[in-house]
Parts: sequence; structure tokens; C-alpha cells
Amino acid sequence: MSQQGAALQNYNNELVKCIEDLCGKRDELQRQILIEEEDKHKIENEIRVASEKLAKINENLAKKITARTEFDRTISETEAAYMKILESSQTLLNVLKRESHSLRTKVDD
Repeated sequence: MSQQGAALQNYNNELVKCIEDLCGKRDELQRQILIEEEDKHKIENEIRVASEKLAKINENLAKKITARTEFDRTISETEAAYMKILESSQTLLNVLKRESHSLRTKVDD
């Protein structure tokens, strides 16, 4: 019977050792989980901050593109009006030259 008791004691010792090993592995795994959860929360926060920053940049960019479009429209309209003024000036100059020439010929006659 003492042999059976010794065997039982050995099994018990091995079982306790296995349970302790499993608990140690579980504790290490729990430590790794906590570290990764902390990293995950940091990254999620960085993503949130970056998303907010991106939204502001997109909003500012849209405003600036709208303003640039208005500048382009104003420049285009101003250039078109200026071209009409130049054409009118050229026409006026031609009329003035023709009338001046006509008046000179009348005076010289």
C-alpha cells in the first residue's frame, strides 16, 4: 500500500507542478494581453486625433478651393472686360485717325 501511496504522492506532485506551470503561462498571457490592449487604446486614440485633424484639413481645403474658384472666375471676367475695353479703344483710335485724316483733307482742300 505504501507503494501506491508514494505513486499517488508523485502523481499529486506532478499535477500540482502542471497546474502551477499552466497558471504561470496564463499569467504571462494575461500580461501580454494587457500590454496589447493598452497599445490598441493608444492607437485608437491616435486614429481619432488623426481623423479629426483630417476632417479639419478637408474642411479648410474645401473652403480654399471654393475661394480659388471665385478668384479664377473674377480674373476671367476681368480679363474679358479688359479685352473689350482694348477692342473699344482700338476701334475708337481707328475712328479718331479716320476722322482726323478726313478733317485734314477738308482743311487742306
